[in-house]
Amino acid sequence: MKSELLFDSHALLAFFQNEDGAEVVYNILQKSKEKRMDRLICIINLGEIIYMTKKRFGDRKKIEILGRIHQLAFKVLPAPDSLVYQAAEIKADYPISYADCFAVACAQEHNATIVTGDPDFKNVEHLVKIEWIR
Repeated sequence: MKSELLFDSHALLAFFQNEDGAEVVYNILQKSKEKRMDRLICIINLGEIIYMTKKRFGDRKKIEILGRIHQLAFKVLPAPDSLVYQAAEIKADYPISYADCFAVACAQEHNATIVTGDPDFKNVEHLVKIEWIR
């Protein structure tokens, strides 16, 4: 089975904004390229990156970040009804954000490892594999 990495918004925002954990994300991206691992992001988490970047830095930076995600060959995963239901079930059972629930549901569906530094994922690390950036 092909190994896949699913990045949450927390990890990619840290990388793009050169925050704590950015170097770890860079190394994970390099490793994934060398090993030809798929890089995934859920459309819901991509939406988080879009609105957070626009709100903090404006449209120009938002477009730049979207371009970089495309250059890094991320596969954007859709959010069909079945994923919405799965994320809602996770949200009902665990104290994490609704957007993070989509990352968990996508990781489960694709048997992917979540790349994150968001401590809220500690609440669900028994449900999915996690690669911590800090």
